[in-house]
Amino acid sequence: MSRRRVGLLVTCLVDFFRPEVGFASIRLLEAAGCEVVVPEIQTCCGQPAWNSGDRDSSQVLALAIIDAFAGLDAVVAPSGSCIGMLRQYPAVLGDSHPRHADAVGLAGRCHELTSFLVDELGYRGGGKVQPGDGPVTYHDACAGLRELGIRDQPRTLLAAAGVSIREMDGATVCCGFGGTFCIKYPEISGAMVDDKVASIERSGATTVVAGDLGCLLNIEGRLARLGKPVRVRHIVELLGAERLGADLNVLEASAEQRP
Repeated sequence: MSRRRVGLLVTCLVDFFRPEVGFASIRLLEAAGCEVVVPEIQTCCGQPAWNSGDRDSSQVLALAIIDAFAGLDAVVAPSGSCIGMLRQYPAVLGDSHPRHADAVGLAGRCHELTSFLVDELGYRGGGKVQPGDGPVTYHDACAGLRELGIRDQPRTLLAAAGVSIREMDGATVCCGFGGTFCIKYPEISGAMVDDKVASIERSGATTVVAGDLGCLLNIEGRLARLGKPVRVRHIVELLGAERLGADLNVLEASAEQRP
């Protein structure tokens, strides 16, 4: 059976703020038996423009993504938020658009990373990982949970890797990021992330893990401002570490430079 050719949508936040998530995603997909392609011409998924009502820009970006990932068996991203946007491309273009069928095709073959590994490939991992000293708690990002139904998949992978999760109360409650929401309503957003930090502290965990970098950057920033010594990691940074070999030192050095 031939290997699946999988396109990795790196996402803007990973590209600009935490590229090690992208590298770890590649290692995980390769460990699961995929051939990974990272199109150089990929760009933003268009979600900020779409959420702001800029349909023209959203269509331009949607078409760019459709072209960038043409001919691949699947499109995968370490972000439920971005994959949720790709699945909206048929609505972005509209039924009468000449590329509507292409948008439908892309929407049907795009997946959030943990869901792709567990639900599509039946992957459970290849060994144990060491997430650092102390227990781990998991934050369920809104887009992944509510748009894509992602909850058990990341926990399945963490359990298979020997990571014990200490569930926080309010794990499924929004952290207050919400893309442009945190810009439009900063006071409400700040109160929500304070609640999330309090929930993390009540869990007793020393590391908080999630599958969407937007949430993680929001939580990490608040923790740093409050002087809380809680580590913040994307799930693939833990799961991909066992496959990184010599590159693990690069990941750890990068992690140490962050709050």
